[in-house]
Amino acid sequence: MRQHWIQHLIRAKGYPKGLIKPEGGLSLHGMPRRSDLVIYNTSGEMILLAEFKSPSVALGQEVFDQISRYNSVYRIPLLLVSNGLEHYFWEIEWESNSYRFLDELPDYQPG
Repeated sequence: MRQHWIQHLIRAKGYPKGLIKPEGGLSLHGMPRRSDLVIYNTSGEMILLAEFKSPSVALGQEVFDQISRYNSVYRIPLLLVSNGLEHYFWEIEWESNSYRFLDELPDYQPG
């Protein structure tokens, strides 16, 4: 499913292939973890974090908590969660400590 999303991000949303990094590593509370996908902008800033689950995995609070824990390390403004059947997108506003769900994933904006 990750490859399907990568192709969609490139072809339909305009995200440059060279700025997409699958399987990024991070350390969370001293333990190694792996994020499914991180996308950068041309300035090298992380702009999108994605977590993919199997279609048999319901996208419940546990999945949202997982990507939120990872993002507490990364601090990326745009999040994507998908199990291939359901997809959720939301923006984080770090300064106001708020978020909002989006109806669809925004197209790539160079910057």
